[in-house]
Amino acid sequence: MDVRFLGGAREVGRSAVLVNDALLLDYGMLTGNPPRFPVEAPDPEAVVVSHGHLDHVGAVPALLAGDRRPPIHWTPPTRELGLTLARDTLRLHGGTYDCPFTEEEVRRVTQVSETHGYRESFEAAGHEVTFYNAGHIPGSAHVLVDDGDTRLLYTGDFHTADQRLVSGSTARPDADAVICESTYSDVEHEPRGDIERRFVESIRTTVWEGGTVVVPAFAIGRTQEMLLICAANDVDCYVDGMGKRVTETLRSHPEFVRDAAALRRAKSNARFVDGRDGQRSRIADQNTVIVTTSGMLSGGPAMTYVPAVRSNPTNKIALTGYQVEGTPGRELLETGRAEIDGRVMPISAQVERYDFSAHADRDGLFDLLGSYRDVPILVNHGDRCETFADELTERGHRASAPAVGETVTL
Repeated sequence: MDVRFLGGAREVGRSAVLVNDALLLDYGMLTGNPPRFPVEAPDPEAVVVSHGHLDHVGAVPALLAGDRRPPIHWTPPTRELGLTLARDTLRLHGGTYDCPFTEEEVRRVTQVSETHGYRESFEAAGHEVTFYNAGHIPGSAHVLVDDGDTRLLYTGDFHTADQRLVSGSTARPDADAVICESTYSDVEHEPRGDIERRFVESIRTTVWEGGTVVVPAFAIGRTQEMLLICAANDVDCYVDGMGKRVTETLRSHPEFVRDAAALRRAKSNARFVDGRDGQRSRIADQNTVIVTTSGMLSGGPAMTYVPAVRSNPTNKIALTGYQVEGTPGRELLETGRAEIDGRVMPISAQVERYDFSAHADRDGLFDLLGSYRDVPILVNHGDRCETFADELTERGHRASAPAVGETVTL
């Protein structure tokens, strides 16, 4: 089996892995200014998508340009999330170099889409493929690829611990080689219950003191996790941005969430913002909690809420996820100021960060890879892939960290 890394190797973003020059695993984009895409425009016989985050699915419609029509295989939630992201990219960047596809190519996605559940094997480009729950977001999958000679496990993004939204991954299918993500290979997550308690206590204190809490959150997965936490702790909140639409989408796929009834209650507990007639400015003046995109302060309704609350030190901005270098969220953490809509703004409001990661940490990675001690492990999707591969080698694994553009024969 030949495996070629077109993106996502020794980096986080633009994941794309071509198997046997025929089967493409993911085709994402690396957000930035400008965004970056996989290093080649392949012409695969079929495409398999691990989950519905921009860095794994964001460029998929571009594969349908011209007369190309490869079938796209994914779980039902991943299909819906992928189309939501594609349409949002068109809305924001259509007709520019920041958008590698057209509205027509997005329409074609619906024509070639094939959905599959977990543990339901299917054929794609002459390979037998099986999805397993990856525990990252609803519909996320480990992808097992069998070409008749080699069984390759592509982990995608995964988590081994339970979240409120999804249960942790326990799948360990037999495999002859593994491509493993390594996003948090140098981090040990604080117990989720402890993080939740600190978060809830902090936002309650701010509201009690008369402040407003803005909770920037990724639309897919993180927004719903925040709503579930708020509902479970009787915290009233608003929700704004793309997370509203994603919440409705995930509610329509109850078999892919941990507790569909809890998600229904969380949706009922949150007040959805329509953004009309100055509504956001009025909400920002209330003593309340606002869960909104974008998670890294690079767009969305956060562009209204953060300037509205920034001057009052009683207010709070509670970041809920990793802040990529170069984003306004990262700048805010490091300097106390952020560029919002082209203006650099000093932030007097309190700024806190909570590690609500949906990725496995160092212990989780070792836990999964402990089941694959005697097979080659190809480390990708991380800022320290080579270092982590060396650490795995020291523990007795056969690990390496391919570079973008490299082909590995298994």
